[in-house]
Amino acid sequence: MVKRKRSPKSQQLPLFNHGGRRPGAGRKPSGPRPLVPHTARPVLAARFPVLVTTHLCGGLKSLRREATLAVLLEAFRAGSESTGFRLVHFSIQSNHLHFIVEASDAEGLSSGMRLLLQSAAKALNQLWRRGGRVFADRYHTRILHSPLEVRHALVYVLNNALEHGVSFTGIDPFSSGRWFDGWKGRKGRRLDEAQARLVPVAEPRTWLLRTGWRKHGLLRVGEAPATTLRGKARA
Repeated sequence: MVKRKRSPKSQQLPLFNHGGRRPGAGRKPSGPRPLVPHTARPVLAARFPVLVTTHLCGGLKSLRREATLAVLLEAFRAGSESTGFRLVHFSIQSNHLHFIVEASDAEGLSSGMRLLLQSAAKALNQLWRRGGRVFADRYHTRILHSPLEVRHALVYVLNNALEHGVSFTGIDPFSSGRWFDGWKGRKGRRLDEAQARLVPVAEPRTWLLRTGWRKHGLLRVGEAPATTLRGKARA
């Protein structure tokens, strides 16, 4: 008896094709203003500071107001340091926030930013007498690997208002610049115990953010953010 070969057309194909990388697969950015694709973040080591940017949802009030500043400072103070996370610098713009943080690893960064943004969102909703989402989609991160990169990030964050044409005299009051001891020609003053408790940021612990960046010179008040960082930070 001769066995007949099955025609290729008669072979059954699987109903579902599981596994493997496919174009367009994966979770899509969501929210009123999707900013960052939901892809895996780069590996973070504890010795590297991180530049973080997050935007408000559309239709909300400007953040650069005195009342808003007061509640955000309190929120930052409450969330400036947690397990594996430290908020070291910030700047407040009309519809977004910039941070420079330190984290033990990706998990520390994620949990620390979640607590920080939850605290800020709750404070803003109470101030604005509303409910609902405050910050749009995921925040953007950039790991800072070198002393020069950290210096660029410090200028970018502390003087970011200059990027948006905001005029002010001296150090931007909507930033952590008043607690920064790296301004050229300005000596930092020692805080007493009561004043230290009111500071809304944590002391840096990484070599890059504490000491390393200084090899390229102290920051100048009014120094324009570096062009090399601008496009990447807005990605």
